[in-house]
Amino acid sequence: MKNCNIKFSVIAFLLLLVGCEKDFLDNQPSEFLTQEQVGEAAAVNPAVIEGTISGIYSTMFDPGSGGTTGHDDFGHKGYDIYSDMLSGDMALSVSTYGWYRADITEFQATTDFTRTRNYIVWRYYYRIIRSANLVIDALGGNDVVPELEENKYLMGQAKAIRAHSYFYLTQYFSNSYDPSAEILPIYDSPDDLNGPKVTTNEIYALMEKDLNDAISLLNDFARDSKSKVDKSVAQGILAYVLASKGDSHQQVMDLTADVINNGGYALMNSNEVLEGFNDLNTPGWMWGVDLTVDAGLGLVSWWGQMDLYTYSYAWAGDAKAMDSDLYAAIPSDDVRKSQFAEPIGDYTDLMPLNKFYAPEKVIGGQANITTDYVYLRVSEMYLLHAEAAAKSGDDASARTMLKALLDERLPSTAYIDGLSGQALMDEIYLQTRIELWGEGKSYLSLKRNQGTVVRGSNHLSNVGVAITYDDERLTFEIPQSEIQNNPEISTQN
Repeated sequence: MKNCNIKFSVIAFLLLLVGCEKDFLDNQPSEFLTQEQVGEAAAVNPAVIEGTISGIYSTMFDPGSGGTTGHDDFGHKGYDIYSDMLSGDMALSVSTYGWYRADITEFQATTDFTRTRNYIVWRYYYRIIRSANLVIDALGGNDVVPELEENKYLMGQAKAIRAHSYFYLTQYFSNSYDPSAEILPIYDSPDDLNGPKVTTNEIYALMEKDLNDAISLLNDFARDSKSKVDKSVAQGILAYVLASKGDSHQQVMDLTADVINNGGYALMNSNEVLEGFNDLNTPGWMWGVDLTVDAGLGLVSWWGQMDLYTYSYAWAGDAKAMDSDLYAAIPSDDVRKSQFAEPIGDYTDLMPLNKFYAPEKVIGGQANITTDYVYLRVSEMYLLHAEAAAKSGDDASARTMLKALLDERLPSTAYIDGLSGQALMDEIYLQTRIELWGEGKSYLSLKRNQGTVVRGSNHLSNVGVAITYDDERLTFEIPQSEIQNNPEISTQN
């Protein structure tokens, strides 16, 4: 029996790999066990599927998971950098090697569907979706609740991860939330072949169903690592999905309140926000990756692009910095101001030297990445709650939630008591940008709040140019390869 279990685990892993080829909708070769056979085995042995779920989590940080050998192709955190730069809050202040400059900061990819960066974003998220579909199908399909408790938890994780990927696709490939706009194809089964673009409303319906199912399935799940999705993470993802619609304020408030009150997390305090954002065990982190030497990450990683104290492009000559105008908006007595390097003379850098760093703080020192990735923090729940409350007209609740966060950042938050209406919403938007800088959330906030990007003086291009949230330059294009190989989409364009 032990050998049989190993065999099925390997087959599940091979199915994942087959599903990750460039044409991710290929049927399975006949020499592999069928998905039905894997499902039958999983019904009595959850380890069959558990290996595939682990593979999905690994894909989220694997170099090349977007289908290229580029040093900006390393999973979900790679697209956090894309979005932070598109939002304008992250400046490429020094460019020696050229990563991000033309395609992202100068908008060449977002205005030209033939550019590779469109492909790697598309390919990565649909690759995750394909793998999640394999798990869901093997556990019985979209409408099945597995009998075994362990399989319920695996189904819940797969559905949450699928929704998470669809959510980012909706943000990256559509200018704004328009329920009737046809934006992306839906694939909710491993048997799906090339499909047409469907409406935003259809995609949101699938995401919301997946996440509500996940919340129910994961209700009693006690994960052994924050690297896995649990109920609170699924609630957080759903809060983001609903907040992006702009008309579900009470639901967002309810979800975030439940995470805050019952999730067991604590806000990062004034000391923790200066301690490097490098440890998954930080009480304020909800979801992330515990990276070890075994992961094999080095230069081609988020740390390899961002951290002065890692063997990185940030050290070697591609500096990523806080937008100078955003930095100027941080009060001098706000602890988060010291997360960034002060300008020296005419050289304005504002790198996050005290927000993200390898603990040893040896310049260019960390070669094998052991510092962790953060995907979701409880601070986001406070900010989303405050934003939803303010937009619904509940200024008192918005002020209370915002002050709870800022009490850990400022010596006095009394000024919040005088804010209401649009001024309060503007302050929440500003605080979201400051608190979550470099974590891939500024772009989502820009779209939710229908903001305008105006780049500060430390950017290398488009300084001072006003760019609205729905500008074509801020949204990726369906890639050339998809248009050429998917007749359902090519006939729609």
